[in-house]
Amino acid sequence: MGEASTIDEECRIHTLVADVAIIAQGQVLLVRYRDSAKYDHETGWFLPDDELQYLEHPERAGTRIVKEQLGLSDVKARLDHIESFKGNSGAWHMSFHSKAEMERKPRLRPSNDLAVAEWFDLGKLPPRDEVAHHGWALHTLETMAKRVA
Repeated sequence: MGEASTIDEECRIHTLVADVAIIAQGQVLLVRYRDSAKYDHETGWFLPDDELQYLEHPERAGTRIVKEQLGLSDVKARLDHIESFKGNSGAWHMSFHSKAEMERKPRLRPSNDLAVAEWFDLGKLPPRDEVAHHGWALHTLETMAKRVA
């Protein structure tokens, strides 16, 4: 089997994910995805995220995600922290959490993959039971806030 054919196969050993916390004017952008099957059948709020493409640098993935999902081409996501854990499938997950801080909320052009994109006050985030993966986006934001403090 050549390299090209193995790259296209789904890896069941590990999953590389990137997400981006876009923060502006004391608010953070959360999204819900239209096709929950692509997101572990989760229907709650997420930070905009996606799996890394083959050999993609995590910061480039963050920048790609905001461009593809939100239509923001001038936003540079910066890697904030990394998580490593065993996922529900048993696969090793590495999650690369990036942040993009902006002075003003940008005008969004959401892709068809998104059901909704909504800004939330950092002090008034949705309850954990409304956030995908048992409140994972909230945990990520909490970790980011601790790193700044």
